[in-house]
Amino acid sequence: MTPTRRKNQSAMKMLGRQLGAARRAAGLSQPALAAALNVNDETIASIEQGRRRLKLDIAERCDELLDTKGTLAAGVTNLPEIDQFPLWVEEYMDQEKVAVTLSWYDAMVVPGLLQTEAYARTVLQNRVPAYEAEELETMLRLRLDRQEILKRKCPPTLSFVVWEPALLLHIGTEEIRREQMRYLREVAELPFVSLQVLPLDSPLHAGVAGPFAILETPDHQTLAYTESQRGSQLVSDPERVSRLARKYAMLRTQALNIQYSKGLLDRLLGER
Repeated sequence: MTPTRRKNQSAMKMLGRQLGAARRAAGLSQPALAAALNVNDETIASIEQGRRRLKLDIAERCDELLDTKGTLAAGVTNLPEIDQFPLWVEEYMDQEKVAVTLSWYDAMVVPGLLQTEAYARTVLQNRVPAYEAEELETMLRLRLDRQEILKRKCPPTLSFVVWEPALLLHIGTEEIRREQMRYLREVAELPFVSLQVLPLDSPLHAGVAGPFAILETPDHQTLAYTESQRGSQLVSDPERVSRLARKYAMLRTQALNIQYSKGLLDRLLGER
């Protein structure tokens, strides 16, 4: 059975965060705003957390009270009918934002967390069926927003294993590819990042079944996320997560070590 998709969940969260930001900028607490609107305190809390839909009449009154110049009402009016992502994808992305550790194996393209804007746009433009222009911009923004975890005050411990063909794939222009390689080389020097390349000529390859990611939550739960042509899946079953963790451990032994991987990137850039 195909899991149901939540209506508007990402957009509801976005509007809720906008409301919260505007409220704080106006110097109001949630109870104070609730009193001004003559609604329950829990209503404002639920809207800001994305658990309750922001209704147009409340949005219009908030625009007046918070001097947001019609922004909230416009957001409600243009709220998409169906959310961009299935439930489990949103759950994974929520966990990714606060992850303690993240291990990611990719085979066809550079991992999304490490993509430059130009490279990410090119990858998304290769989607079949093609995204509409507005949808493509939304997907690009969401992908780049996920990269904020690299800028966290206390960033997670990140490990990436990338199969060499992903680095050799010539999508987009040569400058886009070189910019991406330069960025990977910069990221490889970050103290909380381990970047390894599984070489094309390796006789061993534990990741032939496709890309996946494994993360550790702040409460030390381990989750996995897999993608294929047929869709994506969030994995929480301990036995299945363990299988993927063992695959990742094997991939790290089969890949070049960190220093040799940096050397490979240097060679691809023609710098050594």
